[in-house]
Amino acid sequence: MTDLVEIAPSVHDLGSFKVRRVLPSRPRTMVGPFIFVDEFGPAQMETGEGMDVRPHPHINLATVTYLFEGAIGHRDSLGTHKVIRPGAVNLMTAGTGIVHSERSPQEERDAGPRLYGMQTWLALPDGKEEVDPAFDHITEDQLPLIEDGKASARVLMGTLWGKTAATPQHSPTIYADIILASASMPIDAEADERAVLVTEGSMTLDDQPLEPFKLYILAPGQPMTLAGTGRAMLLGGEAFSTKRHVWWNFVSSSRDRIEQAKEDWNAHRFPVVPGDEDERIPIPEVPKTVSYP
Repeated sequence: MTDLVEIAPSVHDLGSFKVRRVLPSRPRTMVGPFIFVDEFGPAQMETGEGMDVRPHPHINLATVTYLFEGAIGHRDSLGTHKVIRPGAVNLMTAGTGIVHSERSPQEERDAGPRLYGMQTWLALPDGKEEVDPAFDHITEDQLPLIEDGKASARVLMGTLWGKTAATPQHSPTIYADIILASASMPIDAEADERAVLVTEGSMTLDDQPLEPFKLYILAPGQPMTLAGTGRAMLLGGEAFSTKRHVWWNFVSSSRDRIEQAKEDWNAHRFPVVPGDEDERIPIPEVPKTVSYP
């Protein structure tokens, strides 16, 4: 059996909940188009509390939000206002530049929000980094569910196990939510790059134990079997032939383009978010998200 490459998460304690980040990291910047992978929660907040991510900018990437529990209200500079709940996918394409905020809806705050899910970023491929900004909400019925006894998998992006999600792709991508109950499931070997992240329970890959919240990168072209009880995310896709840089909320093949985005945000040249115009996140002196070197 080929050893798996392991990436331990950096953990950011936000008070009401924890965020565990495995990409970008020193060992690895990307897996397929995935250049940022966060798992947050599970968390039970107090009544009146909630998530409040103030307006902030992105360029040259697409964000993918997927929840296991709870709800997040998304607003962006295109005028979008959409609440995402478990089973659906929010895909926001930044392209030339977009600004968005993420906040718990009032009804969630009133009840004491539960929050548990994934947010990932996809680098946009060569020739598509500067596409027009866009937002897509993909409902649960557009995301195929494959079930076999005590094993199930929801295809969130791309084609897996013969089923294709309706989520738009800028480059070949695979993304799936797998739930096992003392069961096993084969992991497709066709994608250039693949990784598995266990979010709960006890699982193995070809009998090798997987530690929750670590990212395990699979050897290219090697069929493997995921087994056990719990939940895991499978992610990956076509490998990028050109390097991507990450600094704060900006991703690009060009460091100069990132510098320009920093200047544009400081100079208030990005558009505002309708309905959330009064606040913004300033550029940090030392960002928590960077690529190496």
